[in-house]
Amino acid sequence: MLHRRSLINAFVFLLIVVLSVPAINSVGAQDPAQPPQPKPAPTPKDQKDKKGQQRQGAQAEEQTLDPEGTIKLATDLVNLDVIVVDQNNQPVYDLKKDDFVVFEDKVKQTIDNVSREEIPLSFGLVIDTSGSMRAKLQTVTDAALDLIKQMKPNDEAFLSQFKAEPELVQDFTTDKRELEESLGELFTSGGTALLDAIIATADYAQEKANTKDGQRRRRALIVISDGLEKNSSVKEREVLEALKEDDVQIYLVGFIDEDEDGRSFFGKSPAKKARELMTRLADDSGGRAFFPKEVSEMKGIAAQIAKDLRTQFIVSYYPTNENRDGTYRSVRVTVSPKGTRKLVARTRQGYFARDNKGQLPTPAAGKKPKGN
Repeated sequence: MLHRRSLINAFVFLLIVVLSVPAINSVGAQDPAQPPQPKPAPTPKDQKDKKGQQRQGAQAEEQTLDPEGTIKLATDLVNLDVIVVDQNNQPVYDLKKDDFVVFEDKVKQTIDNVSREEIPLSFGLVIDTSGSMRAKLQTVTDAALDLIKQMKPNDEAFLSQFKAEPELVQDFTTDKRELEESLGELFTSGGTALLDAIIATADYAQEKANTKDGQRRRRALIVISDGLEKNSSVKEREVLEALKEDDVQIYLVGFIDEDEDGRSFFGKSPAKKARELMTRLADDSGGRAFFPKEVSEMKGIAAQIAKDLRTQFIVSYYPTNENRDGTYRSVRVTVSPKGTRKLVARTRQGYFARDNKGQLPTPAAGKKPKGN
């Protein structure tokens, strides 16, 4: 009896198991495969890290593992955009690697390569449209138009105007027509915030220039102003510190009013201060300052700037200082004279090294241009 009851219980148990299998499979079949989850949007930290990787023209080498499995970071290659001119300020092209000498923090470096290849430009037209520029605006606009017309297929540019604060009129584009049309939106009024405009547009050029095509780009600002700084919230020191972090050449065109050239009771005249300020900003970034006496000179200056940007040497070296400490390294480039001609090399004054994580310092926060 007991044996029979055990057999019945075992049979019922097996029947329940058999009947439950299809039900389980059915539930599984009704559950569609889950699509892959989208990646989270970059956080501000991600964006800062990405920005750090794009700066300074120092190319990060790949990480390697030694036999013990320790990560080793190769020294970064530093690329310097260098313009060489003679005593008449004429560009010089017939130079070889042996003609250049590079010093980093006063220590002579071994140059890896010198080339004079044409690379795409990412530049900004930054135009002072304060009330004092009203009579000059049409000529300045015509010169800007000449620069736009000289753009090549891979070049890109943006347009910004500034009065009491900077404003983005047209963001980066390769479309010449868009840039030409945006020039018609300029109008004059208000005061002059030159330093605010430079720090905002230099950061914009560094952050927003195209990096997706994998090409190295030459970043530059072409700033046209009467140079009489009056309304900026930042100081010159802050701008110079920001320019150390941004790999952007600054070309300044200053229409300095000669009537303000008289010496003031307390020292230098406003005109002299303006010239010195614009020259320091240009020199520190590896650019150049122009001070036309007539508005009619603007066309020739625009042609010279375009030529400067197209005819630069790229001097590359691996620093002897291999420390990953995020510190600023001063740079100086000299060129051997050619016969009786004394040659001068213009380049940026230095760069920031990467830190021990392979990242570059985040640029100082500046005032961003309003607009797009």
